[in-house]
Formats: sequence, structure tokens, C-alpha cells
Amino acid sequence: MTDTMPFSAVSLTTGADYWTTPEAPWIGLRSLRFADGPHGLRVQDDENPDHLGLERSAPATCFPPAVTLASSWDPELVQSVGAALGREARTAGVDVVLGPGLNIKRSPLCGRNFEYYSEDPFLAGVLAAAAVRGIQSEGVGACLKHFAVNNQETDRLRISAEVDERTLREVYLRAFQVALRESSPWSIMSAYNRINGVYASENRWLLTDVLRGEWDYDGVVVSDWGAVHDPVAAVDAGLDVRMPGRPDDPRVGLAFAEGRIDRAAFDRVAERLMLLAQRTKMNNPVAAVDTNAHHELVRAAAAQSTVLLANDGTLPLDVSAGLRVAVVGELARTPRYQGAGSSRVNASLTVSGLDALTTRVEAAGGAVEFSPGYSLNRVGSSPMMRSDAVEAAQRADIVLFFLGLPGGYEAEGVDRASIDLPDDQLALLSDMRAVDTPKVVALSNGSAVTTAAWRTSVNAVVEFWLTGQAHGDTVADILLGDSEPGGRLAESVPLRIEDTPSYLSFPGEGGTVRYGEGVHVGYRYYDARDLAVDYPFGHGLSYTTFSYSDLNVTPRTLEDKTAFDVEVRLTNTGTREGSDVVQVYVTDHGSSVQTPLRELRGWRKVRLDAGASEVVRIEVRRADLEHWHGRLTGWAYEGGDATVHVGASSRDLRISADIEIAGVPRPVRLDSWSTFGDFYDHPVAGPGLRATAEARGGFRGRIGDLLGDDAGRVNVLSMPLATIVEFPGVPLEPEDIEAFIKGQDG
Repeated sequence: MTDTMPFSAVSLTTGADYWTTPEAPWIGLRSLRFADGPHGLRVQDDENPDHLGLERSAPATCFPPAVTLASSWDPELVQSVGAALGREARTAGVDVVLGPGLNIKRSPLCGRNFEYYSEDPFLAGVLAAAAVRGIQSEGVGACLKHFAVNNQETDRLRISAEVDERTLREVYLRAFQVALRESSPWSIMSAYNRINGVYASENRWLLTDVLRGEWDYDGVVVSDWGAVHDPVAAVDAGLDVRMPGRPDDPRVGLAFAEGRIDRAAFDRVAERLMLLAQRTKMNNPVAAVDTNAHHELVRAAAAQSTVLLANDGTLPLDVSAGLRVAVVGELARTPRYQGAGSSRVNASLTVSGLDALTTRVEAAGGAVEFSPGYSLNRVGSSPMMRSDAVEAAQRADIVLFFLGLPGGYEAEGVDRASIDLPDDQLALLSDMRAVDTPKVVALSNGSAVTTAAWRTSVNAVVEFWLTGQAHGDTVADILLGDSEPGGRLAESVPLRIEDTPSYLSFPGEGGTVRYGEGVHVGYRYYDARDLAVDYPFGHGLSYTTFSYSDLNVTPRTLEDKTAFDVEVRLTNTGTREGSDVVQVYVTDHGSSVQTPLRELRGWRKVRLDAGASEVVRIEVRRADLEHWHGRLTGWAYEGGDATVHVGASSRDLRISADIEIAGVPRPVRLDSWSTFGDFYDHPVAGPGLRATAEARGGFRGRIGDLLGDDAGRVNVLSMPLATIVEFPGVPLEPEDIEAFIKGQDG
């Protein structure tokens, strides 16, 4: 390709326009078309493009966003939704769908959390991989985004996320690493933000050293729209295409002409675009999309993702003749079923909760009375609206509250200010305390909201998240018991924002945000500090009950990629069919680096008939147990004692077993400033140090005295050996340290 590639090949490094890449006839490369979005297609008129969801797009199915699908804990379901999205994209002539989003939920305040899966990188990565497999099964490329550490909307175009390497690798990059391992996304989108001072789109360590070098990624890396500040640095870092297009920008061409960018860089871009074009080539005839089937898929997926947070037996409702239902809340009439911003879909069909419930209740001989209770525009609510709602509740046999976050509270480009419901909704709940009628709260929101101030005043709380376009049908199905709430929380719900791991540093200041909580994100932090939460990670009730028994954990040999197998008997002890998510957490007792109290290492969603029982089998891979031990050692699982917990959430651990897992101990990598203790305890350098010291008469003087004292010994062993050798009476020389370092590998 190098011999025939004309100088105009530099144009391949930028988009042709807002949504497409340039064609390159000299190598047979066609133009490729991108389109939002992660939970529904947003194809726009080319004359009026935008990336913030401001302009109207062609009608398409609005599927449940990632926040909702994550609560299903069901990769097969997520893959089915991805395939449906891929079919719609293929029909519309789209080559690459810009999604799924895979950023970690560092804080519940992030305004774009609705586009992301989880606070846990393993769960997020597995589910994102399922979405990728689904989309790409239809011959349409998926584009994982935003790579990487894009965990807030405040100042997102320039903020520098200051993260230590272990945290970066174990939490924020791990989700992408797992997704790449479990699927092969044909493209990845680099983020707006800086990582430790370097823009993600211009970060050679991120895009070349890690993504290409360590992970062997062969797809196209495209920038987020407007994320490239220095296009020459971006090409040099390994970015393939910056979007949107500026074909008239001379900077890359000038750098090529001056020899500052090697021709091979353009060869690589051309080869990757050719591969993407080949992968998305539409050889098969395009079938018409069955919009009704896709709507029913939305309905089923949303139900399987709905989380029953609390229930005293009020749900499911038994609708009979004469039942009077008060439906309270503007969100019942004006549903919020998706996020705002670039992912916004012009839904092909929408159903409100009010309409769906009215139809079903009236068909059964009941009656529905609606009262808005509050306004969605922040300023339209009034005491009169609340008093009308209270009167409606007093006339009813059951009150169904529709509460949540209006679209303006969380959106692309805007972070939240609080984890509470809006003040007017809280005031409504307060006024309702005097009403004795049973109350059910149906929540619609794209990120966690605390229920701490009002949960004891209601009989049931159902987290619907953002359901996609079948909102009303889903709500009616769940509340009336036609479907069971199959969801479990993929993120912790804190009691207070002050309890969250990133509270003191989010969203940063002066163009910098420091990730001081390290690897303790989400439940890892709450569990390590033994903090009470509103609802824990993994939590979710069912309309039936389950028991766990007969745990058997079997370790495998070191040569096996699977570290151990878990078998546990799950029994449906209730009176109706239902599903549960069997979750496996591991406490690592043998690591030389500090590890969280326990971490999710596997799960399986199981559906059982009433009274049925099944032995659930889960394999835990060795790679998923590894921790980052620094650049000299890298990823390692050292083995040793561990506790395997099996249960229904990170806090509801039903049964546990202590085991020993095979691993490879990784001694500390020694350098000239390693401590005396590091050298002394090292399996290779330690014996050499002790033998050398003894041959020269041992440690004398002040150092010798301190080594003979318990408290003094701790002090000395914590000092760098390079400092120790400067003291009189120490039988070691700087040359000995160099010899120990060189010989540490045996």
C-alpha cells in the first residue's frame, strides 16, 4: 500500500463531514457512516447534523439504556437488544453505531450515567461485550466509548483525570479490557478528557502501548466529536480518525511533508479503515425491520431489568372490580424513558404509564384517577397541585406515585447536584404521610436516587430506571404482576452523597480531578468502610423467594485458565415463577497488594418455577482474580487463601467457603530505593544479603542495636537499604545493592 498511496491519504485521518469518513478510490476504500447511539439509532438529515440530540432524527426503536439493561445482569438479553439495534442500523445504511458506553460509575452525580453499565468493571465489561456481539452479528460495527476515564460531564472537554496506574488499570481500563476479551469491537472512541495531563485522543501510552501493544487491538480508533486538539499528536499517538471532518485542515499534511509523521502511520490508518469496511460490507439483502417485535423486545428487556427495591407484600396489585387507583405524578402522563444528549432517540412508539394502567385497570372493572402532583419544569409546581394529589389519594384504595428525575436533571454535558429527588416531589411525599392509603413508588431516573428520607412512608419502591419506549406497558406489567421484576442493582444506592467515595474530589477544580479513592469505587468502598447504604450493589427483590444451599467450591490447577468452580443449589421457595441472580464474590487473603474486602468475580441469572431447584455452576477465571503489581511485575494472581461468598447482593451473602487457590507469588521488584525489609524478605536477594552480612561480621553499631529491638527493627526495615548502608557498622556496600538487584530473578 505504501508504494501507491498518494499524498492525499492524509485525508483519511479526519472525517469527510459530520458523520462519514472519506472514500479512497486508489485503494478501493468506500466511505463509512457513523451514527448514534447506544440505545437506539439517531440518523439525521446530513444538512442539519449535531451530536447533542438537539435536531430531530429519523424514527427508530428506543431501547432501554445501559443503566437499565445492566440491572438485568443478563448478557444474552443484552446481546438480543444489540442485535435488534444492529438490524435497524443496517437497514438505515449505517456502518458503525457509536456505542455502547463503558465508563465506570465513579459518582452517582455523573449526568451521563444512564449511558453506562456499572460501578463494577467486570460486570460492565461482560455486558458491553454482549452488546458488541449483538450489534456486530448484523454486520454493523460497534464503537466502545469513551476510552478512557470519562466519568463526569463537568468540564469534560478538558478536565485532567489524575489517576494512579493501578487504579487506572484495575478499574477504569479493566472494563474495556474485559469487553475486548469477550468480544472484538470493530471500533473504539477516544474520550474528550485528559488522563494525567495528556488528552485521551493524543495519548500514545493509552492508544498504542496499552490498546494496540498489550491488548492486540486491530480495530479503528475514532475520536469523540471535537476531542482532538492537536491532530498531529493524535496521529502520532495512534488515533485513526478524528471526527467530525475538517478535510481542509493543513496541519497533518504539513507534518507529513516535513517528515514529522512517518508514512507508515497513514498506511496503518488505511489498513484499519479497509478492515472496517470489509467487516461492515453489506452482502446480504437488508430485511425490513419488524418494529412491533422490537417494541415487544423493549418491553421484555425493561421488565427483566426492573429492580424491586422494597415491598411489604403490596405488590403485585390484585386488580378487581371496584378498585380505585390514584395515579399521582406528572411522570405518569409525561414519561421519561431515555436520557438526553447525543443518545436521544426519536422513538417510533411511546406508551405512558397512565394510559397503560388506565386501560388495564378499567378493563378489570376498576377506576383510575390521575393527579399530576408536581411539574417537570422546576418552576411550575404549587401547593395546590400537592393538595389535589392528597385528596385523590384519600379517595383511593391504592396510590401509585410516579417519581424520578426530569430530563434536565441529568444529561450529556450536565452533572447532577444531588442524589435526592427534586424538592417538589419530596414535598409531595411529605404531604402524603398523613394519608393511610397504601402507596407504591415507581421511579424513573438514569442514576441512583436515595430513598432514605421517605422509604419508610411507602409500601413498595420499584426502580424502573429508563425503560425505553415501552414504558407504560412495562410499568403496568410489573405493578399488576404480569411480569416479575427481574433486575438487580448494578450500582450501589448510597444514603447520602457525603458517603460516596469521590465526594471530596468530584468534579474537581482548576481543570483537574483527583481519583483519591483509588480502586475503592462503589461497593468496594462502602464494604471496606462498613458504611450503611440505602440499597447495596446487586440488590433486588422478586415476587417469589429463593434459598441457597449445598455450596461446593473446587479449585483447579495452576495451568488451568479457570481458577475454581462454584456449585450451589438455588431453590425457588415461593409460590410463583421467578428469577434470581446468583452472585460470586471473592475475598483475597494472600495478595501482597492491598485489595478490596470482596469483589464480584462471577454470576449467573437463573429462572425457576415455584418449588423448583437447580444446581448453579459458575466458573471463575484466573485472569479475573489478578491485580496490578506495578510496571515491573504487571498483572499477577499470587494465590493463597481466599474466601468465596455466594449470595444475592454484595451485602446479602448467603453461603461462603474458604479455599486455597493456586497462583504464582510475585516478590517485590527491587530497585536502588527499595526498603531494607524488601531486600531482607526477598526470596532470592534476601539470602544473599544475610549471607554477605554474616560473612562480614553482621550488623553492628546503632543499626545492629535497633535490629535487636522489636520497635527498632520495624523502623529499620522500613528504611531504604541505600540509606542503611551509609550508617557505620553496616556490613554492606552500594555495590552489594547493585548485585542484589541484578540477581533478584535468580
